Amino acid sequence: MPAYAYEALDAKGATLKGLIDADTARAARGLLRARSLVPLLVEPAMNAQGGKGGGLNMTLWGGHVFNATTLAVWTRQLAGLVAAGLPLERALAALAEEADKEQQQRLVASLRSEVNAGAPFASALAQHPREFSPIYTSVIAAGEQSGQLGTVLERLADDLEEREALKNKLIAASLYPAIVTMVAIVIVVFLVSYVVPQVAGVFAGSKRALPFLTVAMLAISAFVRNYGWLMLIAIVLAAVGFGVARKQPALRMRMDAAWLRLPLVGKLARGYNAARFAATLAMLAAAGVPILKSLQTAAETLSNQAMREDALDALVLVREGAPLASAMASKKRFPPLVAMFARLGEQTGQLPVMLGRAAKQLSAEVQRRAMHLATILEPLLIVGMGLVVMLIVLAVLMPIIQLNQLVK
Repeated sequence: MPAYAYEALDAKGATLKGLIDADTARAARGLLRARSLVPLLVEPAMNAQGGKGGGLNMTLWGGHVFNATTLAVWTRQLAGLVAAGLPLERALAALAEEADKEQQQRLVASLRSEVNAGAPFASALAQHPREFSPIYTSVIAAGEQSGQLGTVLERLADDLEEREALKNKLIAASLYPAIVTMVAIVIVVFLVSYVVPQVAGVFAGSKRALPFLTVAMLAISAFVRNYGWLMLIAIVLAAVGFGVARKQPALRMRMDAAWLRLPLVGKLARGYNAARFAATLAMLAAAGVPILKSLQTAAETLSNQAMREDALDALVLVREGAPLASAMASKKRFPPLVAMFARLGEQTGQLPVMLGRAAKQLSAEVQRRAMHLATILEPLLIVGMGLVVMLIVLAVLMPIIQLNQLVK
């Protein structure tokens, strides 16, 4: 039975919103009137989600009903209900009732409506591509076909949580250096553009020559004050131009390939993308998705275009009959660990397990490198900021020292 989102007035004139099950919109209005409610708006829950009401705002402003964390929690809850033996339709109905936000309630209600009408759960999810990725729907489809939806949902929740945990740790490792850098830039710009001219203006009438460091700092200060806005505009234009260039496939391929060749961050990017690829491939293979489709889907998760191209080339080799390990070993951008564990998995018949272990080792290595890089950057940034401030202070103090010597 379809679900309808309604807005109605009660006997006291208060506005009520919610969901109601009915065969048609007319029947839904009749049910509302039977409850002594005056219907103002009755529409299918799916339409309310995708094209009207709150869903319109999400479409316009690019928001999502589920973020990464809430999607993992929702998947875990659904997995628990299904594994406990509750029918999927009833499980979705329970989650719709427990949803905190109206948008989530409408989304889950529309999914329940589709499932109740006889559509596969994966097909219902595929109608909301903004919320559920192709990987998500592929895994669900494999779980439905194998009759192990609860187990597959548990694996999917584990993968979502592990991916979000890795992302959060990388963000946490880079947050402190980023904050220190921004604060240092603001302080230096303030000192150069305001403090240095104020102090140095005292010695403007003096006929004595100013020290070279003071003259150089005054020149930098004048340049910042006169052309600072032009520099800011140039930086913004450069950022916009970089974003436009990233949208060109050929240029983005070159940029991503060059990024992988950088000394420190290049290895970090390789490890992060390889860990994501191996984890996705392991999850899809464990769910029973064919290896070619698994490779295709896992390749699409890679943010680095150069590594994505390598993964697609490996897919071609596997389609032609080559073992997965040999195909991955021929792609030098991927860490050798992926090919090694793939070979062990093919030899033992436990490819999903071995790929999962490879993903965990790569994730641990990425976290270790990120923390090591952050540990190195933190003192370097502090020392660099200290040196710049010291030069500014010396540029201000040196004329004062000269003046004191002259008075003596």
